Amino acid sequence: MAEGRILVVDDELSMREVLDITLGREGYDVTLADGGEAALRALDEMTFDLVVTDLRMRGVDGLGVLRAVKERAPGTAVVMLTAFASTDSAVEAMKLGAYDYVTKPFKLDELQLTIAGALERKRLREENQTLRRQLQRDRGLARFVGRSRPMLEVFETIRKIADSASNVMITGETGTGKELVAQAIHHESPRARGPFVSVNCGAIPEGVMESELFGHVKGSFTGAVSDTRGLFAAADGGTLFLDEITEIAPSVQVKLLRAIQERSIRRVGETRDVRVDVRLIAASNRDVAGAVTDGALREDLFYRLNVIPIHLPPLRDRRDDIPLLVHHFLQKLARDTGKDIRGISPEALAVLERHRWPGNVRELENAIERAIVLGAGPTLNADALPAELLRPAAVRDVTLEIPPEGLDLEATLESIEQRLIQAALERSGGVQTRAAELLKMSFRQFRYKLQKRGADEAPRAK
Repeated sequence: MAEGRILVVDDELSMREVLDITLGREGYDVTLADGGEAALRALDEMTFDLVVTDLRMRGVDGLGVLRAVKERAPGTAVVMLTAFASTDSAVEAMKLGAYDYVTKPFKLDELQLTIAGALERKRLREENQTLRRQLQRDRGLARFVGRSRPMLEVFETIRKIADSASNVMITGETGTGKELVAQAIHHESPRARGPFVSVNCGAIPEGVMESELFGHVKGSFTGAVSDTRGLFAAADGGTLFLDEITEIAPSVQVKLLRAIQERSIRRVGETRDVRVDVRLIAASNRDVAGAVTDGALREDLFYRLNVIPIHLPPLRDRRDDIPLLVHHFLQKLARDTGKDIRGISPEALAVLERHRWPGNVRELENAIERAIVLGAGPTLNADALPAELLRPAAVRDVTLEIPPEGLDLEATLESIEQRLIQAALERSGGVQTRAAELLKMSFRQFRYKLQKRGADEAPRAK
């Protein structure tokens, strides 16, 4: 049976009755209006998937009904009926947005096919709009999870800069989501309908980087068997994301700088320039200013790309977001794997919150995916987590890097010791004998270190 709510508008009773019976048999929900004025009242009271209206009527005619439909409900399809076929009226109706134009007298099966086509086009249009909205959510800011202050600042920056054409430099450790931010900027911008082209500069050999970026013409070098557009041309009207920008060879950096300044490119082997409209977003997990100092990145190119800097904090600096991210990945991965996972145990969440996550959000997602695949039952428990997360925080949590200004070794070691003691107490639920066992020391040693740090808890043994 067909589905859809149809408003039939005609000032002839016989025509209304025929269409009411015919469309009703097909399964449509039919409402009748004996003229334009009645149709306007019906449009004010409810919504319709389709309006079938006579063109020539007393008072408000079919074109008036058509205009009212497009004003009140632009997505509603309209089919016009008339016994006075004329090119002018047909063209006028189509200009105003009518789906089709049927001349009286007509065959009922012809009208039924026209109605079915109008409703099918409306359904496809709505489906496409839904998919576009979903795609926008999946690629825009709605894709991000976080409420920590550092991430809220990143979100606000994205909103502020999305409408501009300024180049952006995104920095942050591996796994923090630099490409996701680049995609969000693109999909929140007026360039959203244009292409988003991504390239990892560190994965392309120096000898072919120029050709990859700018394209080449056939015969310009050995192996150039055909013309290629290049990534700049592919991103024309959209956004080009240059990941690991510091890995581009200096010789190519010069030509990249020229392309930015001139807003044009020249393919390898060609003598003429081609204009391109591209927004550049660059990214690096290195200290970009340090890369300039070291000579890995040209200073003038750095300033051209670093118009709007965005720094993504590591996950260890936004621990408030870990529970949100965990539940987000649980829902997403459970859906992807088809497993019935409804939550996570407090013990497992505590383990995830304690870890330093050197691989950041990407490492967290991988850990949860592994736990979901290997675990059993509707709750993700600690024993399903990767083994390295379950070991007491030890050397794996120590940052073996000396900052430029140096460090106080004794104070650093004391801080590490205090963190390990606190982690052991949390793991043991406050049972000090168990905490001492976790740290491979005697209870007397453990109690001494507690007293040393000013703890006044009475020891509790089992």
